[in-house]
Parts: sequence; C-alpha cells; structure tokens
Amino acid sequence: MPGEILDNRGNGHAGWSWPPVHPEGRKFALITAAASAAFALLAWETIAWPLAFLTLGVLAFFRDPRRITPQDDKSIVAPADGLVTLIQKVPPPRELQAAEGGEAGGMGSAPVTRVSIFMSVFDVHINRAPVAGTVRRVVYIPGKFVNADLDKASEDNERQHFLLERNDGVLIGFTQIAGLVARRIVPFVKQGDIVAAGQRVGLIRFGSRVDVYLPEGTEPRVLLGQKTIAGETIIAEIGQTALIEGVGQ
Repeated sequence: MPGEILDNRGNGHAGWSWPPVHPEGRKFALITAAASAAFALLAWETIAWPLAFLTLGVLAFFRDPRRITPQDDKSIVAPADGLVTLIQKVPPPRELQAAEGGEAGGMGSAPVTRVSIFMSVFDVHINRAPVAGTVRRVVYIPGKFVNADLDKASEDNERQHFLLERNDGVLIGFTQIAGLVARRIVPFVKQGDIVAAGQRVGLIRFGSRVDVYLPEGTEPRVLLGQKTIAGETIIAEIGQTALIEGVGQ
C-alpha cells in the first residue's frame, strides 16, 4: 500500500506484484498496440508481431515499481536505477553553483563528489528524490545526445538540473542527462515543491544517466560498477568520508 511503513523487525506487508505502468508510457503503448492490431487485421503478421513485442517493450520500459525508501535523516538514496559508472571530484554545474536573483544560495564552485548512474533501456527510468527537502531550483538545458556513459555528457547533452535543500540547510544537486536514444526529459516537480526522500521527480525516455552532487564532506557508500535501485539504495550518508573498497567477483 502507498505510504505503508515497513521496518527491520517484520512490521508491514511485502509481496510481489506486477509493477504498474506510468501514465507517460501508456499513450506510446496504445499507439504501438493499435498499429499491431491494424496490421493483424490486414493479415500482415510479419509487421504485426514485431509491433506486439514492441508494445510489451514499451510497457516494460515505463514500469513504475513500488520502492521502500529508508527513513534516515543522514541517508542519501539513489535517484536512479542503474550502474555506477563514474565517481569523481568535480565542481557542481554552473547552474547549481551561485544564487540567482532572489533564489537560495547554490552549492558553490568548490569541487564535490559526483556519482554518475547510467540507466540502460532495461532499467526503470522513473527518477526519485535523493533526500527530503524543498526544490530550490529546476533548470532545463537543451543540448546534444552523445553517449550518456561518457564524462562529457554532463556538459554537452540535453539535461535538467535539480537543487534540493534539506530542512537543515544542506544542499544536494542532481542532474538528469539524456543519452543516445533518449529524446525527452519529463519533470514531475517544480521549483518550490516540497518532496519526500524517494518521491518520484521525473523520468527520461529511453536510456540516460543521472548525476548526483554530494554535499561537501560526504563521500559515497556505493562503489564503481555497483548497481543501484532508485529510492532504496543508500549511496551516501551525510558527513561520512570513510574509504570503502569492494572486490569484483
């Protein structure tokens, strides 16, 4: 049930169910399903069957499974499903650095740790808020569509920046980046909205990446090459700087 509280002592209810399809994807599935049915009526099965499989693929791509988000004031959760492909010290994007007009102050220009999560077409593409707080800034930037797995995608590709401010004033930024196939970034929230950790904040169509800019003095808990689950995987804890190593096996 939405909003149900579960804990590590067995309270709550857990069970597998088919994930719903986000409304953003239903229109695409309807189009491909209608086209498949039309070609089937014309007895053009060589076209009807591929379109039927494409319909299933669209439904799978836009699936929106339930997630259980840890309720911990220090935790920063993954905003995206996918593979951690880059962990680097970089300055935050210019759009997140300084205050603009009457807006709240930005993250500054000093280098912070950026965790990049690459989403393949097989991953869930609903993005979620890494922390609870107020959306202080949403900045959309048109751009190119180079491979989202490349470092330069953070500066060249179509992207959308979010700046969240926690109740304690800590600022965390994250960026949705379109990829080779992705052609639209869809936001669900706007500046001034108050969001919960793990709340759905947007999606990117058909393969992409999300960068998370951790606050100063915080290092990630995830490792390069690790898979994350949006709204569930804790990628960092505020103030944690310990080195964590892993072994590929």
